[in-house]
Amino acid sequence: MIRAKARLLPVLLPLLAAACSTAGTYPSLAQRDFERIGGSATPVAGEAEPPAPPLPPPSADLVTRLDGLVAVARDADGRFQANRPAAERAVAAAGDIASDSWSTASVALARLESSRSSAMEALADLDALYIDARTDAPLEETPSAKAISVARDQVDGWVAAQDDVIADLSARLPG
Repeated sequence: MIRAKARLLPVLLPLLAAACSTAGTYPSLAQRDFERIGGSATPVAGEAEPPAPPLPPPSADLVTRLDGLVAVARDADGRFQANRPAAERAVAAAGDIASDSWSTASVALARLESSRSSAMEALADLDALYIDARTDAPLEETPSAKAISVARDQVDGWVAAQDDVIADLSARLPG
């Protein structure tokens, strides 16, 4: 019996589906009155948006930390500048590779490079602070990010000048 009903199912299914579709009118999909938003949310012509509230200044802790990092880099630059004349003299007097004068120049150049290590560390710390500040507010430069950027630019200027001096002396050293 079930088998006989199963055979009739493919024949009856299209007839049942046809009976469900009527030739009547369907409701409109247009927006109805109660679906409309009431009220007036449009701004008045000529009225400007109120200005955004000012962002808070950098914290005292941040300013103290920035001042400390800049001071460390300034001290490192002072040591670099103090070691620079000796390194320049040693490189100018350097002889062939592996000579005593060449070894002396290499040591003087290494001393010059190591005298700026504190400035490089300060620059790395400033980079990390700037990344954190920009991550907190990626779409706008906050006063904290601006203060970090100013300190970073100052230290980066010292480090870039030191890089130039070291590159010049390294190029003049034989070998």
